[in-house]
Amino acid sequence: MSAVAALRRPLQEDLSGFVGLLRHLQVPHRVSEERGEQVLWVSAEPVAEQVRELYLRYPQGDMAAELLPAPAPSAAAGALQQLTTSPTTSLVLILALLVALFTRLGDDYGALRWLTFQDFRVDASYIYFSPWLEGLHNGQWWRLVSPALIHFGVLHLAMNGMWYWELGRRIEARQGGLQLLGLSLLIALLSNLAQFWFSGPSLFGGLSGVLYGLLGYCWIFQLLAPTPAYRLPRGVLGMMLVWLLVCLSGVIDTLGFGSIANAAHVSGLLAGCATGLLGGALARVRR
Repeated sequence: MSAVAALRRPLQEDLSGFVGLLRHLQVPHRVSEERGEQVLWVSAEPVAEQVRELYLRYPQGDMAAELLPAPAPSAAAGALQQLTTSPTTSLVLILALLVALFTRLGDDYGALRWLTFQDFRVDASYIYFSPWLEGLHNGQWWRLVSPALIHFGVLHLAMNGMWYWELGRRIEARQGGLQLLGLSLLIALLSNLAQFWFSGPSLFGGLSGVLYGLLGYCWIFQLLAPTPAYRLPRGVLGMMLVWLLVCLSGVIDTLGFGSIANAAHVSGLLAGCATGLLGGALARVRR
């Protein structure tokens, strides 16, 4: 949506109540930090005027949801509005879905070989990988990040998609789509390189390394510069870290549920924490 600044408020002011009101009223918006202020952006100037009037009446969002109820949208309209409000998050998930269809969830090796970290060929029941630098010399630079879009099975795709939707929307609403895209590409690059270095030539993929990176980013950023957008539901961080430890223990492999790209998970988390440290420190200095 086009960027129109509806409100500019001090950083110390808590806009979470008013932002919740806008969400209840189905008003597309996002909040960013600029020059020591919180800036609330909407899609057009007429909407901005209505938002300013609403803020004068209900700055904390109190009782406004009852006095100004939003008309209930249809399921299709609600889903479309969610997609258009978070276009970068939606784009990544749509690409992951298209890749799943293109590769038949990893079963079509002929299609899969164009997106893996290394090119490969199948001879009888053996897979032979080409040197990874050979692909780069041939201009196939997308291989450094494209494994993040590969998923092996419906459950793999559904779980990763759900968590990317949850975390990606928060970062996009708080800091914009370019920030989310840059973080996703950087974490995908580092986690793929780490997984290759750790496991050698192999088939790996999934958004989970990126997810742990986004989780680490929100976690450390929130510690340094608290913001409502990065306040995760209670227990989410602990659950994700416990799951990481379970995967590292080898229990999942032993039970026969498939190999886990542990190096991608750990490196993604560390990369996310490092970028969250940088982003949170800069936000703290601005305040």
